[in-house]
Amino acid sequence: MQKRHLDPLQYINEQAYTTQKYILPFIRQVRKIESEMQVLEIGCGEAGNLKPFLDLGCICTGVDFSVLKIETAKTFYKDHPNVSKLKLISDDIYNTKEFDHQFDLIILRDVIEHIHDQDKFLRLMKNLMAPDGIAFFAFPPWQNPFGGHQQVCESKVLSHLPYFHLLPVSLYQSVLKIFGESPAKIETLLEIKETGISLERFEQLAIKNGYKMEERILYFINPNYEVKFGLKPRILYKFVASIRCIRNYFATCGYYLISVK
Repeated sequence: MQKRHLDPLQYINEQAYTTQKYILPFIRQVRKIESEMQVLEIGCGEAGNLKPFLDLGCICTGVDFSVLKIETAKTFYKDHPNVSKLKLISDDIYNTKEFDHQFDLIILRDVIEHIHDQDKFLRLMKNLMAPDGIAFFAFPPWQNPFGGHQQVCESKVLSHLPYFHLLPVSLYQSVLKIFGESPAKIETLLEIKETGISLERFEQLAIKNGYKMEERILYFINPNYEVKFGLKPRILYKFVASIRCIRNYFATCGYYLISVK
């Protein structure tokens, strides 16, 4: 596990940096971002992705399971000049009944690959979006070198070992045990193995549930890696991106914008 995984303030700043530099321009290809725009982030964690939108005067809402992460976010934003436009909720998005076709923009960054029953979730999301709303998704396809999120392993070997999350469940679990991962960490990694999603599955579920693909970029080097590792983002070569059977193994991230048809 890297030191950055233990520092929530570093996460906030990393999220805000990448959102400001890469995600805002991507969204602006399709939709103008204006003051008073209603923005929802689902699985917001410490809500670093919302900072660039709050800086612009958007009305921002963040929802996350974790009470601790939401409290950390509230502390971080307490002196922000637009804090009155920020609402942070610790809850399951399925329990938030007050939202009805409210949001102009919904953000899920590194979240959809953790959601059980993604089909059900995409059906729900339509009820949260304004009639002309859009949704931004960023996620690592399951088959990419670190699609199992093994970088969070305590073992230095496993945290740097690509593709081993693709092993059959029983063998994968055995490897984690042999290298000394805790039962809680193993449970978390097995859950990620269960919910991991490919580019094709995401696109199929979106179309099935009545969404239109507005824009897509597949990255060979994830924009997150710039602030984490000093690597310049690289878009996946078009030739590789066009081959369904291999692109998931080389794309470290997919950016999508979808809207309701």
